[in-house]
Amino acid sequence: MTTMLLRQRLGLAIMAPVRRAIRIFDRARSATPSPRESAGHLARRGGAPVEADVHGNLVAALRERERALAQFVDGVPVYLWRLAPDGEPDFLNQRLKDFLGVDMTDAHEPGTSRLAAFMETTVHPDDAARLERVLKHCLVTGERFSMRYRLRRADGLYRWMEGSAEPMRDESGRIVQWYGLCRDIEDQLHAEEALRSREQELSLLVDMVPSNLWRLTPDGETTLANKHMSDFLGLDLGDKSQLETVFDTIFHPDDVEEVSDALGRSLQTGERFSMKYRLRRADGAYRWMSGRAEPMRDESGRIVQWYGLCHDIDDQVHAEEALRRASDKLARATQAASLAELSASIAHEVNQPLAAIVAYSHACLRWLSAEPPNVERAKITAERITRDANSAADVVSRIRALFRRAPGTRSPEHINRLIGEVCRLTADEIAAKGIRVKTHLEPDLPLIALDHVQMQQVLVNLIRNGVEAMDAVAGDARVLQIRSCRDGAGALRVEVRDAGSGFTDAERVFEPFFTTKQHGMGMGLAVCHSIIESHGGRLWAANNETCGATVAFTLPLTPSEAP
Repeated sequence: MTTMLLRQRLGLAIMAPVRRAIRIFDRARSATPSPRESAGHLARRGGAPVEADVHGNLVAALRERERALAQFVDGVPVYLWRLAPDGEPDFLNQRLKDFLGVDMTDAHEPGTSRLAAFMETTVHPDDAARLERVLKHCLVTGERFSMRYRLRRADGLYRWMEGSAEPMRDESGRIVQWYGLCRDIEDQLHAEEALRSREQELSLLVDMVPSNLWRLTPDGETTLANKHMSDFLGLDLGDKSQLETVFDTIFHPDDVEEVSDALGRSLQTGERFSMKYRLRRADGAYRWMSGRAEPMRDESGRIVQWYGLCHDIDDQVHAEEALRRASDKLARATQAASLAELSASIAHEVNQPLAAIVAYSHACLRWLSAEPPNVERAKITAERITRDANSAADVVSRIRALFRRAPGTRSPEHINRLIGEVCRLTADEIAAKGIRVKTHLEPDLPLIALDHVQMQQVLVNLIRNGVEAMDAVAGDARVLQIRSCRDGAGALRVEVRDAGSGFTDAERVFEPFFTTKQHGMGMGLAVCHSIIESHGGRLWAANNETCGATVAFTLPLTPSEAP
């Protein structure tokens, strides 16, 4: 509506001076005397030279004015025309003649009107009938003429024009002329069409965005909401009155004050708005939203609009809550698993000294029950019972310290001496299974700080696992190899190599409760792994190229221990 009004005012603004110029032009032409009239006038006045000079000057001035006005009319950047009261065209400015390539005031066939020839020759066939009908109506009623139509250019192309005309009346109100103009709007129409297409595309894009989009004035008044938001709220957001009031009722009561404060602060300071809040859906359910808005500024930096969106994050919020609940449950389950792991570790490690205590107890009873009782042998066996009982107590205390991540008591030890001690402790068990032990211990290894009992546990576990892995191996192949050496300049390495069947899953053997043994608990290597890591070392396992597997670990030397 505003665009049409501007166009009408523009047409009137152009027409007014044009009409005045043409009227002056007509008057100037009618006021210019002919040579005969000039001669007769001079004859009546006696041919006075002064009058002749005045008359000549007047004629020259009028001709100059006529020339200037004609140049003005032809130079106006619109197409000007004039009709007689009956509608016959009797004037076209030079710009319109150049556009049409012909002067329609002269080009017509005898027996036909100039207006009919103009319609047939220059107006688009689809527009000619309507143009003739509207123009004749204006000629009859004297109403102002205004219409869009297409005219054929000299090169044969039709271009859209916006034409208008108004009548000029004499003192009695009788129409004596029609003055009109037509303005080329072809490029304007293409631009408007492109603009409408772009606007439609952007509108569709805004409505297709899977978020709620909205727009505010600098004062905070809502002026736009997209279709997604309209569907979410269940309201006709095309109704301006609803747009102004809907945002006062859609926020959760617990969030209204906080949203109002944050948005008001952003409107006042121009800072970006961003927060989480709940909006009421059309079905009455409140859903969590992540809302944000930023201002659009003009060249001077003044805020002219606020554009915002709020994205539905209700499912995400509930998923995060569920994740927190699951995390709490997992933490409790982890604590229970740690307790179970601790219990299984204690049972696993205490089982060996307890079995030795039972065996020594039976032996002691046999020595005491003999005739005569062998007191000396019984005393030796009782001492062994005491030693294994103390060993069991040490195992329990050190495992508890290990799972509490408490530092153990460490002292400098010869790793080769510790390996020899463990080999002697397990010699009877190894010999009973018919297995030979080969040691390859590098001499002159430096002392290393370690927990004697814990490292003894590691070696015992590795040796027993190697022995049990060769249960199905027969003959001379049943060999267990133990090797110690340096691992670079700052560490020692110990390897236990068996000739068994190897690991089916070497990556998982250190996981708690993972076992390939029929009656195993799956805690031996897990405890060994924890002990080695607590000493700053590394424990790993790998299958051998031919047969069997190797379990090895490294222990770092302190700077004082390294050479």
